[in-house]
Amino acid sequence: MSQPDARLYAPAAQRNRGPILDVLREELPAAGLVLEIASGTGEHATHFAQNLPALTFQPSDPDARARASVSAWIAATRLDNIRLPLELDARRPWPIARADALICINMIHISPWEATESLFATAATLLPEGAPLVTYGPYKRDGAHTAPSNVEFDASLRATNPDWGVRDLEAVAACAAKNGFSAPRIVEMPANNLTLVFRLPSPRGRAK
Repeated sequence: MSQPDARLYAPAAQRNRGPILDVLREELPAAGLVLEIASGTGEHATHFAQNLPALTFQPSDPDARARASVSAWIAATRLDNIRLPLELDARRPWPIARADALICINMIHISPWEATESLFATAATLLPEGAPLVTYGPYKRDGAHTAPSNVEFDASLRATNPDWGVRDLEAVAACAAKNGFSAPRIVEMPANNLTLVFRLPSPRGRAK
């Protein structure tokens, strides 16, 4: 008797994975280990691994059902450059000591602010100098939403959990800077989202 398919599907992932991949082609190193925080269904990680075969991807998620979906997607795609998902909550100690790049898609607005603070603080300890940290999602700019749909989305998030919500880009950039990251490269994306690319300056800590 065949086992049930544990793969989950997110329509947004099908729509945005191509534009995100275009940015990753420009920003990720030619080779190395890419850690994904909050991998969700696993559709992003497997798509990126299929299209960037010189890189090794390490997905992660705090949710057991999401990790089962990631594992099922890996099994279905039969990729050899993606590892089984780690149980990882950004707010708690991470079960990984190093990575050459980090990506975080649609987590910052669907988690408490403490998760964003820990994301940058911990990433600063495991990424090498010059490495990218790439985030994707909706953001407010100068305290204002960028589209009416984001106003509605923000309200629905806060109704679900008052600790969630669309974050101010400037607050996220300040959190990154506090942990030694550069000001972000900002890439306009479909559906009123942004990709932000932060880097640890190379060499870090050099006196001016």
